[in-house]
Order: sequence, then structure tokens, then C-alpha cells
Amino acid sequence: MRDSTTAIRPPEPDFSAMTTAELLDYRDAENRFRASGAARTLLGEPHPGAAIDWQEIALPGRDLPVRVYRPAPAGDGEPAVATRLPLVVHVHGGGFVGTAAQCDWTSSHLAARLPALVVSVEHRLLAPGSPLAHAADDGWDVLRHVVRNAARWGADPARVAVFGESCGALISALAAVRAQEAGLELTAQVLVNPVTDVTETMLAHPSTTEYAYSPTRALPLLRFFRRLAVPRGADARAVSPLYADDLSGLAPALVVVPTRDAVADHGRRYAERLRAAGTPVRLSEYPGAPHAFLTLPGVQPQAEAAQAEILAFLRTALAK
Repeated sequence: MRDSTTAIRPPEPDFSAMTTAELLDYRDAENRFRASGAARTLLGEPHPGAAIDWQEIALPGRDLPVRVYRPAPAGDGEPAVATRLPLVVHVHGGGFVGTAAQCDWTSSHLAARLPALVVSVEHRLLAPGSPLAHAADDGWDVLRHVVRNAARWGADPARVAVFGESCGALISALAAVRAQEAGLELTAQVLVNPVTDVTETMLAHPSTTEYAYSPTRALPLLRFFRRLAVPRGADARAVSPLYADDLSGLAPALVVVPTRDAVADHGRRYAERLRAAGTPVRLSEYPGAPHAFLTLPGVQPQAEAAQAEILAFLRTALAK
């Protein structure tokens, strides 16, 4: 995937009547915009102290792109790549639209300032024939692959965190649960404006009623998201962290919740479940912030404070 210098953002479609062809056209146009230089007034400039490139990981049955962030070499020389860096496996939000490049601002800051190796998963996006279970597998498979090959990546397998926003936070939360079940020890998890419920109760939370059409038209989008995420006959609970059978023993969590968000209660309730299971958790609410505020530092003033909180949380958790 290549970043474009300029792109025009498409208008928001009618999610209630969108066809598959319209979805794919909208996705392509929107992702070109998010990866473009024109979007950086909204999405923020990458940290100059981070080197960023695309790579591919060979996974069972597929090759998956990942966007990789490392501390940039200092000075004019080309020293060897730093080894045994803490690892942050990041998953972007969007569900049926989105790209790791939209998160360059925070991912590059983490790489440069922790410092750390950040591997951002360009997961399969939701569409007919591509349900949420596929995206969840991508998040888990990349995490497991990089940890198993940590020496080749220059990462420390004893200092590993997962981090995601929105649907990416859902994928990250599921990866944390699968890591616990598989005996892969994580150090921390950061879940920002997480979706945690794609069952029949997804739209029944009070925050969804309160913010269904303001500050954005969230309800039609969430209905469309759920329809793609969980095809008829699929087990919605299996991809809903809120309803995981056992949340004990998971990595300590930071759950970041913007309060003007239709899924704010998803994050609050998940933090409650983690706490009840004995998993250390910090719930941090940002009053008045909308859903995707962390990825919009150009227009959302609380994005910088949230990034600083995430950086401090991970710096403490991943310290030797």
C-alpha cells in the first residue's frame, strides 16, 4: 500500500442502503484520503524521530501488510537496527474502512518516544464474505508471529503490549484473551473507544441511544457494522470481548473512553468486567470528546492529552 500525496475525501454514504460495490468504492476512496498528505491536517504529522515503512508477513493462507514504526537512526550514519525493543502490536479502527496509515501520529510517537517497535496490523476489512472473525484472526496471528520471531524483528518478547482503537480495540481485546488462553504473556493492553459488544445487545446501551445521531450519525453506521461483522448463523459472543467467559489473569489494561460516543458504555462495561475478574484496569474518560478523537489531533484538542496518557501508561508497563 502506498501513501498518496493528495486525495479527495468522499461524502459519507447512506449506510442503510449501501451495496457491496458501493462499499468497496467508498472504502478505496476513503482509505486513499486517510493515507494522503491532505489528511494530515486532521490526522496529525508523524513524529520525525520514527522510521515508517510497509512490510508483509506470511501467515497461514495469506500475506498480510503491516505498517512498521521504529526509532529512526540518529545522525548521518546507518547504525544497526536497535534490538530487544519493547513491542506494541497496534490495530487501527474503522471495521469496514480504515488503514494503519491513519494512525501514524500516535504510532510514530510511541516508536520514537518509548522507544518501541510498533507493528500496526492492516487487517482484513469487514465486507460480505469477510466477517469480524477474519479481522480478529489477523490481529492474533500477527501478534503471535512477531513474538515468535522477536529476535528477527529486534523485539523483546518479554515486553509486549496490544493497542487498538474502536474496532481495532475490539480486535486487541480479543487478542489479549487469546494470548492468555495460549500462554503468551502480555505486559499491557490499551483499548481506546472500544467496541466490545456485537451481539443483539450492541445497540441497547444507554450511550448508543443518547448519541445515536449526534455528534455523528452513529446508529446507521453501527447497524451496518454489525450486519457485516456477524453473518447470519455466526456466534456473535465469540467476537464480543464483553461476553468472554473468563477475563481473569489478563494483561493490565488502560481503557480510554470519550464521553460523546455511541459506544462509550461498551468501554465502561468492559472495564467493569475486567475489574470484577481481577484484571488490573484503569478507566480514563475524556469529557465531551467524540468517538475517534485520538486519531484527529488536528481538530480534537484532547487527543494530545490522551496520547500522553497512553505513552506514560506503556512506558511504565514496558520498563525493564
